[in-house]
Amino acid sequence: MRRPGQGRQNRRMRSLLAHPSYHAGVRAGVPVAVAGFVLGISFGVLSEPVVGPVAAIVMSAIVFAGSAQFGAVAVLAAGGDVVAAVAVLLNARYVPMGIALAPSLSGGPLRRALIGQGMVDFSWAAAAREGGSFDWRFMLGATTPAYPSWVGGTAIGVLAGDLVGDPETLGLDAIFPAFFLALLLSGEASAGRRAVVAALLGGAIALALVPWAPPGVPVIAACVAALIGLDHAARRRPGALSGGKAG
Repeated sequence: MRRPGQGRQNRRMRSLLAHPSYHAGVRAGVPVAVAGFVLGISFGVLSEPVVGPVAAIVMSAIVFAGSAQFGAVAVLAAGGDVVAAVAVLLNARYVPMGIALAPSLSGGPLRRALIGQGMVDFSWAAAAREGGSFDWRFMLGATTPAYPSWVGGTAIGVLAGDLVGDPETLGLDAIFPAFFLALLLSGEASAGRRAVVAALLGGAIALALVPWAPPGVPVIAACVAALIGLDHAARRRPGALSGGKAG
């Protein structure tokens, strides 16, 4: 028996899949998904010896956040036990991103929350429009190819890890710092002088704590440097957030 409202939900889904904005988003997201597939393979190879094959794939399927996953595995590999805190802090940027997206969504809380689950850095930034609005259909389209490529890449990396061999021999262990450096240079460090100062201060804090603090603690402590941007953010005009870069 069809549940009440199921027909309406099916119509909404068909309408979304047929919408030109959704198709445009899918086309825009394919190149990024290809890059994500390669990065997912690297994550699978590196994470399997640390957390095991099942946990690595489940993490990609549920968390679906490259920065948080690389950060969590890096902390675990170093012997740390504050993975949850690191993951939360690295994903905290989605709070202001979600706030910026919210006015462009309609419907009840559940529908809006489900749409928000389709938000990743690239799709959010690519869906930004003039006036601070967002094309949420384009955003979902851009995310659509990214999810299976990330999870599939992780699975291949996990299963093919034995063929690859020791990650350190191939230099794959350098992917952790290289990944975060790329995020820094393409996002936060390109946002202005204040962001550069925050990045340098965060790095200095982490380096000062590494010799004696437990693994993971330097990463969390370094996040304090981001507080120097709060006063600047408070002075920005309300719609400025939607024009920022996703990091």
